[in-house]
Amino acid sequence: MPTELTLRPATADDAAAVTTVHLASRAAAPMPPGIHTDAEVGAWLAGRLELDDVWVAETDGVPVGYARFTETWLDDLYVLPAYAGQGVGSALLEVVKAQRPAGFSLWVFETNAPARAFYARHGLVEREHTDGSENEERAPDLRVEWTGAGS
Repeated sequence: MPTELTLRPATADDAAAVTTVHLASRAAAPMPPGIHTDAEVGAWLAGRLELDDVWVAETDGVPVGYARFTETWLDDLYVLPAYAGQGVGSALLEVVKAQRPAGFSLWVFETNAPARAFYARHGLVEREHTDGSENEERAPDLRVEWTGAGS
């Protein structure tokens, strides 16, 4: 883990950095390419900062990862590729678990084996496999669940 990792709630000022993390992480991951332009993603994420719980992981004052979640869903957990495998994602996932002790679910693409292994290592369980007909990318995905503290 980076020596000086700070975890904090995101603010509206983090929109550009969160977008950078999102786009870079998705581009490097073994998952289908996004179907929206970078500008569309940025505008959408800026709006979500006001609606969802979003936490940023930063080192030396620079955001290197973020998690975005609602009451029952972890919608995004992304880390800049240069920081992958250094504990940033684990730290963010622990924030989500602490904020949602009753549990939550998330979707992960079937092809994203690194993410699937990450969630399995952290005690999340694959509960449902789909053909992808319900997601924008039309790619097979899985619903993964953390059943909560004390389970």
